[in-house]
Amino acid sequence: MKHLGTRNLSTRRLVLRRLRMSDAEAMFENWAQDKEVTKYLTWKPHEDIETTRKLVRKWVNDYKDPEVYMWAITLRSNLDRPIGTISVVDLSRVAPCCEVGYALGRAWWNQGYATEALQEVIRFLIRDVGFARVGARHDPRNAASGRVMEKCGMTREGTLRKACVTNSGLSDMVCWSILESELKP
Repeated sequence: MKHLGTRNLSTRRLVLRRLRMSDAEAMFENWAQDKEVTKYLTWKPHEDIETTRKLVRKWVNDYKDPEVYMWAITLRSNLDRPIGTISVVDLSRVAPCCEVGYALGRAWWNQGYATEALQEVIRFLIRDVGFARVGARHDPRNAASGRVMEKCGMTREGTLRKACVTNSGLSDMVCWSILESELKP
């Protein structure tokens, strides 16, 4: 594997880029404080902008590490106002595999943005970095997230029963993955 860190990635409608301190307000307004967005996630909705600023400051500092992969999802039409984030949330130090997670503001749901971002991140992680496997998981009550994973060519591997605590309580986790050999050119 060749760790490259967070590089700018582009799709037809999106630019995935490093977060900046100036993104904190958009992050707070667009998704971090939204109880509906965070309903099935493992982190609590942010109660104030300072919570978001502290997190963005940490992430910006983390970019010094080439094994950190954390993108702001932005529309090509407005690169200065992120609509979500997508990142590697777990990276194996033994096997060439990782797990990704994402959050997208409600105003941008059901428009294919999460799928477009995830497809490009999978491509980058497998083709450019050299991961053999990229995984993701979701609370089964969040069926839309599962549809995103399926549209990206991931295979549903199974369900870990009562394996995680989300903002909706103790939850099963549905596991998905895609292998290097399954990635379409």
